Amino acid sequence: MTNFARMLLAIVCCAMALAGCDQVAQTELKVGESTADDVRRLMGKPDMVWAENDGREFLDYPRAPNGHVTYRVEIGPDGRYRGMRNLLVDERFRQVNAGMTRDDVYQLLGKPTEKTPFPLKNEEVWSWRHQADGQTVALFNIHLDPDGRVKTTSQSMDLRNQGG
Repeated sequence: MTNFARMLLAIVCCAMALAGCDQVAQTELKVGESTADDVRRLMGKPDMVWAENDGREFLDYPRAPNGHVTYRVEIGPDGRYRGMRNLLVDERFRQVNAGMTRDDVYQLLGKPTEKTPFPLKNEEVWSWRHQADGQTVALFNIHLDPDGRVKTTSQSMDLRNQGG
């Protein structure tokens, strides 16, 4: 087996393990019973923790760069698991509006899959890989001006997952 083949096999195994962890977490975590420690044990260290004034916490688990979901887990003020949802859905994409800040978008969608500067266009594009129609993997993009505010949004094909 070549080094490239070994590396590819390792990447595939890691991706499958992460997906497996998510399935186990969704099955084992019980609303109102499981704790924040249970979530971290099953899902790992969150990418971001959002603390609310009312004592709730939101833990973000992006599955990028190859995954197409970002889970946000809610922990109540009592330290108990309240549920999880995928942030990368059309309903949330429609909430992105011109003028929003980077922080606004980050809090709405979580960590982007990639950030690409376009110096000649004087913008930076943040992209999130997501499942567009139940099977096609696409990119949702926001275009930021130099002040870090949303200028516009766009969708594009994810050529890495389409064989092109």
